Amino acid sequence: MSLIGRPVARHDARAKVTGAARYPADLVRSEMLHCKAIFAHRPHARIDGIDATRAIALPGVVAVLTAADVPYNRYGLIDADQEVLCSERVRYVGDRVALVVAADPQTAERAAKLVEVAYTDLPIAGDALRALEPDAPLVHEHRGTNVLLHQKIRKGDAEGAFPDCDVVLSGTFTTSWQEHAYLQPDAGIAYYEGATLVVETAGQWLHEDLRQIAALLELEESAVAIRYAKIGGAFGGREDLSVQALLALATWKTKRPTAIVWNREESIVGHHKRHPFHIETTWGAKRDGTVVAVRTRTIADGGAYASTSVEVLKCAAIFAQGPYRVPNVSTDAIVVYTNNVPSGAFRGFGSPQAHWAAESMITRIAHALEIDPVDVRRKNLYRDGDTEATGNVLPAGVSAIAVLERCAQESHRRFTPRAERDAHANLRRGVGIASGIKNVGYSFGFPEQSTATVELIATSRIERAVVRIGVADVGQGVHLILRQIVAETLDLPLESVAIVSDDSAHAPNAGSASASRLTFMAGRAVHDAAVAARTAWERGERPEATVQYRPPATTPLDLETGAGTPNYCYGYAAQGVEVEVDVTTGVTRVLKIVSVHDVGRAINRQQVEGQIEGCLAQAVGYALTENFKVRDGKILTPHFSTYLLPTTLDMPTEIVPVIMELADPHGPYGARGMAEMPLVPFAPAVAAAIYDATGAWVNDLPMTPERILAAITAARERTAASAQSLVGSTIAAT
Repeated sequence: MSLIGRPVARHDARAKVTGAARYPADLVRSEMLHCKAIFAHRPHARIDGIDATRAIALPGVVAVLTAADVPYNRYGLIDADQEVLCSERVRYVGDRVALVVAADPQTAERAAKLVEVAYTDLPIAGDALRALEPDAPLVHEHRGTNVLLHQKIRKGDAEGAFPDCDVVLSGTFTTSWQEHAYLQPDAGIAYYEGATLVVETAGQWLHEDLRQIAALLELEESAVAIRYAKIGGAFGGREDLSVQALLALATWKTKRPTAIVWNREESIVGHHKRHPFHIETTWGAKRDGTVVAVRTRTIADGGAYASTSVEVLKCAAIFAQGPYRVPNVSTDAIVVYTNNVPSGAFRGFGSPQAHWAAESMITRIAHALEIDPVDVRRKNLYRDGDTEATGNVLPAGVSAIAVLERCAQESHRRFTPRAERDAHANLRRGVGIASGIKNVGYSFGFPEQSTATVELIATSRIERAVVRIGVADVGQGVHLILRQIVAETLDLPLESVAIVSDDSAHAPNAGSASASRLTFMAGRAVHDAAVAARTAWERGERPEATVQYRPPATTPLDLETGAGTPNYCYGYAAQGVEVEVDVTTGVTRVLKIVSVHDVGRAINRQQVEGQIEGCLAQAVGYALTENFKVRDGKILTPHFSTYLLPTTLDMPTEIVPVIMELADPHGPYGARGMAEMPLVPFAPAVAAAIYDATGAWVNDLPMTPERILAAITAARERTAASAQSLVGSTIAAT
């Protein structure tokens, strides 16, 4: 029986639910030293001095480390613009200025309070729009500008096309930060194993953590090993270094095992967030619903450090017109430094923000033309052979129409009929639909690859296989997926396939657990390595093979035109939602969700459904409840008591995950990634449903009760004013 598509149980499930699984904080041993980071807690300031005299005198304190203790005090995923411990200046409240190393957590805590840091506060760039002004304070003075990237995309002549449109609509949309809120706060240990410095923690890319840590300590990469314990969620929040660098530094300096466990506030303040966006967009269409032109200006808040901001921005730029074939596109996408918390990778990687505006606008176009929103999408969605805004022909396997049609069918069948929606005077029900597109894998010319080794244990037949591949299982179940692929390829039972994946010294580099890429990329690498190992065995050679899989090449985008080949694979989604709005309070409940995804091939159907349901929980929070607030660079919601995550009671009682399998030409057994897709179109689908229920459009995320109520009030006032104007016109005419 084929293993592909079967809902095989997770091999780590029992240990996780019983508490036997060991996460980073579970690795701490009694003999380890404990580290306590001293945060700046101010958004922009010059460091005038650090006096650790009283802290060092405290019994049990081993060291107080500062910038002078870091050999190469720069790191970053793309630009090395962040310091492990700040030397001269702090640029956001979560910057670390010193690190206490002590015999126990209590002593470390006491000593941290004794470290005296003298600051001179500096002017703050606290707003992305303000950061663009000529007199704005510079976050990184040597750059001479706060602009990290200004990416333009030009296709056709948008300005020339608008006068010929039958309807032209404009809108301004905003999004806020979002906290990853992974269950397991940042933690880890470091120690020496012979001459090798080992850092054992949780992350998303073993070999990238290795590269950065070796560089900051000026060590050969062979002198460092990164190991991952169980990882309690990531969602992009573990792409950047956090505690890893502190642990490595402390053990390297003291030559003793060290540990660090951040509390939730430290975790929230200490790692990056989803980018806030300010989007101004204008859409023009013909009377039959054909979208003719889209002009968009996007400003993204990158925060104090670069992280992955330039890549997030480029992804948002290419999706500014959504998954639609638009002949005339003009996009200006800008990301800026500010003195806010850094922004970086988060599930969706710029696509949810872009779709918030694009999908809202195409629904408004439909209503303005009095055409069904499904029909307008049907007319404009990408098809095979279409050219995206960058001028590139879309990768084969465009299934946007297919997923929309399935979503429309399922939504019509499951949602409350219009005549039955308003069961109570104050409770109004509405439905909405939205489409989405998201790249799978690295983009814009980044050297995408995954490498895997498969070793066979065989006599007269293949009995077992050992897979070595450096992939982070952050809860998504990729280790099981890879074992299923290898077992299927070699016709082995699943229990005969072992995987070595969590140690950089023993597992080849497969890239990051990000961009929905590991099923596609790592899956293809282990598949091809298994085939090569079997071929070697059949030839009587050593039954082992190492294979590097490289997908079709991408290219950088031209900065002025956007011309290029941005991606080698896209995933497509469509979602229908039904909501209930209390028009007296603005409180909105999502009642039903239909979430349709083309996954190419579901390697493990149960895990695909789990990804859809889990991602939708995050999407509900992003759309309705998670209001991360920053004022003058200071985080006002550093606890879950004020940053409101959705609970079980906030989730709909009916979630319908619909899995379509239109095989990808390059993926293993036709599979493509999908873990980010449910977040992409969800918020605009909810906004459309709120409009359907109340006649009010909401432009700002999250759509809190206050914002929804304000939109309802404004819509009523506009309706009343329009009616009054009509009465006045009638009287005048009479």
